[in-house]
Amino acid sequence: NFSQVTEFILLGLSDARELQILFFAFFFLAYAMVLLGNILIIVTVKADPKLSSPMYFLLCNLSFIDICCTSVTSPRMLVDLLSQRKTIAFEDCIAQLFFLHFVGATEMFLLTVMAYDRYTAICKPLHYTAIMSRQVCWVLVSTCWAGGFLHSIVQTLLTIQLPFCGPNTIDNYFCDVPPVIRLACTDIHITEWLMASNSGLISLGCFLVLVTSYTFILVTVRVRFTEGHWKALSTCASHVMVVTLFFVPCIFIYLRPFSSFSSDKHICVIYTVFCPVMNPLIYTLRNNEVKASMWKLWQRCRF
Repeated sequence: NFSQVTEFILLGLSDARELQILFFAFFFLAYAMVLLGNILIIVTVKADPKLSSPMYFLLCNLSFIDICCTSVTSPRMLVDLLSQRKTIAFEDCIAQLFFLHFVGATEMFLLTVMAYDRYTAICKPLHYTAIMSRQVCWVLVSTCWAGGFLHSIVQTLLTIQLPFCGPNTIDNYFCDVPPVIRLACTDIHITEWLMASNSGLISLGCFLVLVTSYTFILVTVRVRFTEGHWKALSTCASHVMVVTLFFVPCIFIYLRPFSSFSSDKHICVIYTVFCPVMNPLIYTLRNNEVKASMWKLWQRCRF
């Protein structure tokens, strides 16, 4: 694409050396929690036959996606926090952008599927087994991955066709569409609107579907005051917490022209670091079945 830029300089979260060391300790701990927590969920679900329902199958996939999502940005960020010169090659930057949107969009679609699973379990309990069969679950998860790939390839192709011939400083700690295309040596008005309509509408559309699903769930629970429905509602409350933390920053960042606002790197921390940390905590500490299975797994490993 006739670009003269061979590398980008990442400004990171702060220039202060003391803050960089503090950030390194915090984000290293967060990354370790993401890896250990989500791997523990995957191992627990696979080891306990009682956790074979569609909800846990989808939770297992969410844990794998969280590991992938945080691994796209966190290792590079940790290295840069200890480096004087924070540079990334042009090809590595585009690869990071591609995989971030790949797993990010896949997680959006999967969270939507998980909301549909809860809606079916609560609002149509007699048909739940037939509707959410294992085959249907595999089809839904595969569709999520395919949708994430299609979204990401569009974003990547729109980015690499831009010429980069001047400034190469990215005011962020990773390569993302908004800060990268701001550096293009051409008019990006049409490109940024195409990208905003892609990422922004996907974020907003999935969020509206989620809100609609939980609205139906709340209406159903209000009518049926059974213990099982209240238990399902508790699970949904945790899900809503994660969904809000994940979708609201994405909608704010991507559903607008990228060049009209300054850097959003501190907001990006929410969905690249905090959400992957929150998922294993919420889905284990608020779920008695998962905690019981983890305890049995621990007892088995001890002896």
